[in-house]
Amino acid sequence: MKSRALQVLRPARTATPITQHLRFSSRRSPILKQLARAASSSSYTPRPRAAPSSTPAFRPRTTTSATTKTPAAPEPNSPNTVIDPQAAIPQAATVADVDPALAAQIPTTEPTNTVPSSAFTSALSGSSANDINGNGSGSGAAAQAIDWSSSFHGLSTTPFSPETAAVLMQPLDALDIEIKPDGIIYLPEIKYRRILNKAFGPGGWGLAPRGELVVGEKVVTREYALVVHGRFIAQARGECQYFSEETIPTAGEGCKSNALLRCCKDLGIASELWDPRFIREFKKKNCQEIWVEHVVNKKRRQIWTRKDGEPSYPYQAVKAGARMG
Repeated sequence: MKSRALQVLRPARTATPITQHLRFSSRRSPILKQLARAASSSSYTPRPRAAPSSTPAFRPRTTTSATTKTPAAPEPNSPNTVIDPQAAIPQAATVADVDPALAAQIPTTEPTNTVPSSAFTSALSGSSANDINGNGSGSGAAAQAIDWSSSFHGLSTTPFSPETAAVLMQPLDALDIEIKPDGIIYLPEIKYRRILNKAFGPGGWGLAPRGELVVGEKVVTREYALVVHGRFIAQARGECQYFSEETIPTAGEGCKSNALLRCCKDLGIASELWDPRFIREFKKKNCQEIWVEHVVNKKRRQIWTRKDGEPSYPYQAVKAGARMG
């Protein structure tokens, strides 16, 4: 009996070693209790594990077609509809809409593709035969593109007409000539401008600066070029003294006038003023040297004046008896 009972118990021990182990271990953890129940039930069958594949499993990427769909046009009553503000502006009424009878009386001419005449094109370009032959001016369009601060365009290309030369070189009137206190005779700068306006017309000549105004301790200088009808005529540097910084702008204008009378020497204007013989004869006939007294400091000295004029401020003539005393 003892051996038979051992035979019955041995198969049970060998049949369920995992179950007995789980039952023994389930006393310690609730999770192991659940595993023991699952192992003891007859319906539990372990799921076979799939063998690993040599090639990785992946899902191929799907490609979409490159065709694009055109968006549908929005409906007129849709909130996304864009309204052109120009389309809402009504067209302007014409004469034909208001008064057809009046529109019928208005002549209509169609444009014709005609070639402009040579006189018209030359007038637009600013050049004419009279300017080129008579006054020696070049093309107006070409003169606008010239940098007169450094250019010598048109120098000695064409002489002026005999009529223009006669105006420039006419003898001076003795009444126009003035004399300085130190005995130097001169022609006022306004007389030079009048001669240039008479010869070339107002606007037909001008002074172009050739540099910046140079301010010294007591004098300002600047170089100018005389341009007539688009041609370079002469160049000279003017100068003028100043006594304070407030008078520098006035001295700049005097510098321009001084450069003008120096440039006019090349045109023959007032050329007598540089002739020594003319200077001596003019002073002998029209000028005199007299004694004057300074109004402020009462100092006396001799100065030159015209015989038909009086000394200018701040001098006054001294009588013969007072001069001797």
